[in-house]
Amino acid sequence: MRARVQGTNISPDTLLATDYLNHFNEIIMMLDMVPDMPDLVEECAEWQPKTYSAHFAGSTFRDKDLAIEAYEHCPPAYREPFDATIAQMDALALSTVAAMQDSVANGDTEAVALQASTASRALQRLMDMASAIIHGASTTMDQSEIDAILGR
Repeated sequence: MRARVQGTNISPDTLLATDYLNHFNEIIMMLDMVPDMPDLVEECAEWQPKTYSAHFAGSTFRDKDLAIEAYEHCPPAYREPFDATIAQMDALALSTVAAMQDSVANGDTEAVALQASTASRALQRLMDMASAIIHGASTTMDQSEIDAILGR
């Protein structure tokens, strides 16, 4: 598999591709705009997690079929922390959207802005970790580190 991914945007070490993170760029960009445009909360609610394979199946990524296949061969030393980081990102994005919707329903635009900006920063840090894993690091953030970022 490593030989097949040479010359592509798939890491020959981890067999992962950073293109998957574009899915999270969408929610991060929307969250960044929410403090100035609270109406975007409903657009944020339309964002849903996508599996690695589902992302590539629906993408225009040149080597999308190879990316899906390579993911299945990703060494556990990278796959496990990568999947754990993605699960944290999915949970954080969904819980933030739910909290923002509650705040909107209560007319608390200050809370909406704070929730959006805090989650955006945390998601960016997690995305940086996911990118590092894609490029060969095997580290993750534990829940206490995420809670510290979120001020919990």
